[in-house]
Amino acid sequence: MTTPSPQRMTPSEALVETMAANGVTDVFGIVGSAYMDALDIFPAAGIRFIPVAHEQGAAHMADGYARASGRHGVCIAQNGPGITNFVTAIAAAYWAHSPVVFITPETGSTTMGLGGFQETEQLPIFSKITKYQGHVGNPKRMAEIAGRCFDRAMLEMGPCQLNIPRDYFYGDIDAVIQPPMRIGRGPGDGVALDRAAELLAAAQFPVILSGGGVILSEGVAETIRLADLLHAPVCNSYLHNDSFPSSHPLWCGPLGYQGSKAAMKLISQADVVLALGTRLGPFGTLPQYGMEYWPASAQIIQVDVDAKVLGLVKSISVGINGDAKSAAAALIERLGQRSLSCNENLAARKTRIETEKAAWETELSAWTHERDAYSIEVARDSKLMHPRQMLRELEKAMPRDAMVSTDIGNICSVSNSYLRFEQPRSMFAAMSFGNCGYAFPVACGAKLANPGRPAIAYVGDGAFGISLNELLTCAREKIGVTVVVFNNGQWGAEKKNHVDFYSRRFQAVDLVSPSWAAIAKAFGCDGVTVDTLADVQPALQASVKDQAEGRTTVIEMMVTRELGDPFRRDALSTPVRHLDKYKAYV
Repeated sequence: MTTPSPQRMTPSEALVETMAANGVTDVFGIVGSAYMDALDIFPAAGIRFIPVAHEQGAAHMADGYARASGRHGVCIAQNGPGITNFVTAIAAAYWAHSPVVFITPETGSTTMGLGGFQETEQLPIFSKITKYQGHVGNPKRMAEIAGRCFDRAMLEMGPCQLNIPRDYFYGDIDAVIQPPMRIGRGPGDGVALDRAAELLAAAQFPVILSGGGVILSEGVAETIRLADLLHAPVCNSYLHNDSFPSSHPLWCGPLGYQGSKAAMKLISQADVVLALGTRLGPFGTLPQYGMEYWPASAQIIQVDVDAKVLGLVKSISVGINGDAKSAAAALIERLGQRSLSCNENLAARKTRIETEKAAWETELSAWTHERDAYSIEVARDSKLMHPRQMLRELEKAMPRDAMVSTDIGNICSVSNSYLRFEQPRSMFAAMSFGNCGYAFPVACGAKLANPGRPAIAYVGDGAFGISLNELLTCAREKIGVTVVVFNNGQWGAEKKNHVDFYSRRFQAVDLVSPSWAAIAKAFGCDGVTVDTLADVQPALQASVKDQAEGRTTVIEMMVTRELGDPFRRDALSTPVRHLDKYKAYV
């Protein structure tokens, strides 16, 4: 490859040329004087700037854009408060392994440390939630440092920070715009792959856990081939319901909170588990529905590109530091040369898989309302929709190629049982960071990355109060998404803790909100209120059609105050009171 020659340009031009060389066509942010010189030439480079309502929304949109496209998501903001508003969304992108490049103009180099206007130290803030931090310490290095940030975001699959003193956009430099560097990832150590193939070949009941690494490596096809070869049931790792097609006979659904009982029961019977492209996070393997389903005596084979997560959460028998797609292909090759013990009980395993899946679908269809005493009480006289029935209707109406983002919260979490996908890069959740206000802006970014696919956000009424301001962005920029707001007038996940631990002494969990449909109309979008099951499917289908016209629709689902299973219990226990005046509060 010929080394590019230096060219005379400004640092702003060097930054923008580097972005263009990396295929950047869209950048999210709020206009600011700190980077205005670069912004001025975005159009000449074919880069669209999408002005948002809040910088957190910009970084979430960049995250959604990256996750939906597999390309860089890029955001930029004013130094100081604009940059600190990125923090929550960058943390979410970090745990989602999204190649986001967030550009952080900083206080001018000659006044740093003087406590000037909009000044803060911007590198320490992000140090634990980025894969790489590039600081432009001299304007002559603009292209070099910027290029490294874009390369590292892809190489390490996570957000990278490009920090630039605001006076370093100006001047004249000689810059070399390097082409993007992309490093291929191999299948892992041959000895470990041989051992894994040996375990799988001898397995009587192998189970595959397909994780986010399968999506990132574009390895779904190889995972299907491997599953077919072993006739192994396939579970999705938590919040990666798009890592294996739900129409496949071996698909069993997701593990983790509010996941599939079929997947949990089948993996509990495994003698060998192939954890393919997953870190086996604690929240994604926690007991659910009263089941300790993780197979304590099974041999665990874990494949991940990040060697640091191998064996970190669960004890493993074989660790493979490799790319999920390449590792799956290597295992297929090795297994093709061996006799497979699992072929001896093929008919019995097929029957067991079909039986467990059918039983779960029957239970899920009959699970029309929550059955705990509190939920029965609050729903008894309500004419509103039961959340589970409403989610089932949404599932029936969901377009086959839909992209769905989910916020954190009670009903959004329950939706895990009802979200099924046929292709990867279709489900986007806040992963283990679990922040509210995530789903709506992420859906906007996903839509801009894939304008031909429907984009749908699942949001609770509490979380929507955090992100509704991006309706302004949708109306102004003609971004067509569907926002399904579950209106039950409460912070449901926290209310469940008040019910179970604090004798229904509710503190700050009940919400009084305006009509979200009316709010949407006031912002220049469409809004519809749905309070009967018969209207759920038509409302979703109509909103998807409107997306083609660049219109966003808020569908306000009026549901009862039923509560799903407890969300998390790691810091809760039965209250203890020592002082007399507090003893009544037990």
